[in-house]
Amino acid sequence: MENRDYMVRATAADAQIRAFAVNSTNLTEEARKIHSLSPICAAALGRLMSGALMMGDMLKGDKDALTITIEGDGPIRGLLVTVNNKGEVKGYVKNNAVVLPNNAEGHLNVGGAVGNGTLTVTRDLGLKEPYVGTILLHSGEIADDLTYYFAESEQIPSSVGLGVLVNKDFSVMESGGFIVQLMPGASEEAISKLEENIKNMPSVTDILREGKTPEELLSMVLDGLNMEITDTMPVKYHCGCDRDRMERALILLGKKELENFIADKEDIELKCQFCQNAYKFSIDDLKEMLPRAK
Repeated sequence: MENRDYMVRATAADAQIRAFAVNSTNLTEEARKIHSLSPICAAALGRLMSGALMMGDMLKGDKDALTITIEGDGPIRGLLVTVNNKGEVKGYVKNNAVVLPNNAEGHLNVGGAVGNGTLTVTRDLGLKEPYVGTILLHSGEIADDLTYYFAESEQIPSSVGLGVLVNKDFSVMESGGFIVQLMPGASEEAISKLEENIKNMPSVTDILREGKTPEELLSMVLDGLNMEITDTMPVKYHCGCDRDRMERALILLGKKELENFIADKEDIELKCQFCQNAYKFSIDDLKEMLPRAK
């Protein structure tokens, strides 16, 4: 499968509008395989990873990170995705095996799988406290929820479109989407043209089905608004976990917890939630950690 995963950033209408679009097909398929996801779970995680990648592109600092957490009362129970501004994303769903009938439009019923709940965006900008914004889920379909997040938490009029198509063998056929935002002082003319374009567009899923590139997707959203592509970036699924990080996590559990593990006289295996890599620690390893634990 050729790697078509990349993201573009654009401006339009003399910088009155900024926009992002991404193809995330390969990385969504990678996540599906890592987590053995059902089609609905692959669609939910693929949509959220696409949205997070574009929001990550809005981060300024090299060490900045953004995490989106969805907690819902539907069978999927929740999702978590984290991203940096280098186009690297990772994520997981709490219940990977959800199966539901298609929704009224004949699409995968992501909203039904997620249910009612909250969406929280945490921006870690290297300050003492991260910026945290939480909204109630609007539909559970993820694109709508991110649109409402921007309006309610950041007061930025935005439109978010996300889609994932799954093949009959459950592999991911297409994944991607767009975010378009109005800058302060945008003219009525630019606003009404953008609204008209979005209203008359086919669904993102249908556009992806035709194999459109991120540039072609944005040229439909920004038709007649003098779009200018300002940046292109490859994107990928990247975990970055290692044994050292897992060891630090064990030490953070504290001396008492480590002593309990040692008393059990059994090796410990920690599995990374994002990539499913397993790390084994022997009793001797745990004893070596004790002096560093509190």
